[in-house]
Amino acid sequence: MSNGLTRFLGDTPGRTALKLLVASFVVGVVMAAFNWYPVDVYYWIRDFVVTLWENGWAALGRFGTYLALGAGVVIPVFIVLRLLNMRK
Repeated sequence: MSNGLTRFLGDTPGRTALKLLVASFVVGVVMAAFNWYPVDVYYWIRDFVVTLWENGWAALGRFGTYLALGAGVVIPVFIVLRLLNMRK
């Protein structure tokens, strides 16, 4: 049991608990300095995903436009080059 738990945690349970305690304290000090709360982090993540979702579809539309514009030049040039190479 101890070996499986140690393997899962990446270190002994005591050392892992100490590392988590120190990391929690440091993160708590930083968050308190900036007056942030865990719910704020949740809202930032939610707002980021919503904005990404809303703007993502517009980006896909622009991607299609750019693809069509580029294909209008690249495909004819490709065909001409292939035809010129066939003559050799």
